[in-house]
Amino acid sequence: MANIFTAHRADLEALAADDRRRALAPRTGLDFASNDYLGLAGSYALNEAVAQGLQRGLPAGSGGSRLLRGNHDEHEALEAHAARHYGSEAALFFPTGFAANAAIFSTLPQRGDLVVHDELIHASAHDGMKLGRAGHVEARHNDAQAFDDIIRRWRAGGGVGTPWIAVESLYSMDGDRAPLADLAEVADRHDGVLIVDEAHATGVYGPAGQGLAHDLAGRDNLIALHTCGKALGCEGALVCAPAIVRDFIVNRGRPFIFSTAPSPLMAWLVRQALEIVANEPERQGRLHGLVRRTEARLAALGLPASGSQIIPVVIGDNARTMRIAAALQADGFDIRGIRPPTVPHGTARLRIAITLNVGEREIDAMTESLSAAMAAA
Repeated sequence: MANIFTAHRADLEALAADDRRRALAPRTGLDFASNDYLGLAGSYALNEAVAQGLQRGLPAGSGGSRLLRGNHDEHEALEAHAARHYGSEAALFFPTGFAANAAIFSTLPQRGDLVVHDELIHASAHDGMKLGRAGHVEARHNDAQAFDDIIRRWRAGGGVGTPWIAVESLYSMDGDRAPLADLAEVADRHDGVLIVDEAHATGVYGPAGQGLAHDLAGRDNLIALHTCGKALGCEGALVCAPAIVRDFIVNRGRPFIFSTAPSPLMAWLVRQALEIVANEPERQGRLHGLVRRTEARLAALGLPASGSQIIPVVIGDNARTMRIAAALQADGFDIRGIRPPTVPHGTARLRIAITLNVGEREIDAMTESLSAAMAAA
């Protein structure tokens, strides 16, 4: 029995030797690491919404899956509100974005279909595809022509099913945007479906925070995933899609059917967060102003901009990346080093996230600390 975890121990030791072993770290220093882009997670507005929900008698727990007794009026109210807000025919609420992606990719593409996904798509999509029936192949990052070419070759080789094009609208480790209009054309050309994970764009971009795919809303071949635990400051995820997609997942989606329903109190809270973002567009404006300031400061250091609130500083070497991150943390700035396999080998980086939890003075101080840390490492 003493050797039962020998393989696991050896794997952890190998990670440590490559400077890739992870450990949980406390939340300390100024926030340049979170996805709380609009500063809502700890806001007075959401704390008040929690209090109001409790006063209304909303339960903290659902008590079961949605198909048993776990379905609550607040789930239904949120889904109806989200469908109106994002311009979709229907919406379905999940406890996490990971669970939502697992349900989408394991349930919707059928045997004989093909999922063509961006090479940098999230791990949750990969895990969903592994559970699914369809074949799947990766396409070059943000290259719409590559998606088109793959589908054409598949059709020429006898593929007769539905092609599913899977991308993120804003990539979580690079901060760059997908060519959504071009990808929608590819989907139309091949009678395919476009799946857009809006996780890092929800709340930050588009009118009323509707995301980067808002111009495509209402299409019958679009599925959009809006996570609630980032700019909305809450938890969960909303799959916004045609009603047939919602109905099929409710009937066939094992990650949905066999999971305890999200908290009704959280469903209420997400609905209030959507209202806050829609009614306070100045939050978006302030965030974009901070992003521009950060980019100007980094440009003075010779570092490129991503064009979004997610700014990667690619270092390359794992050990040097972690030394720089440690120096920044020692100076009071919570910036984390990101290493493979989260990012491709040889591209270890600092992931700087700009949120409304900091201001211009903190950004200026952070970039000065970054310059010194990079020079010393």
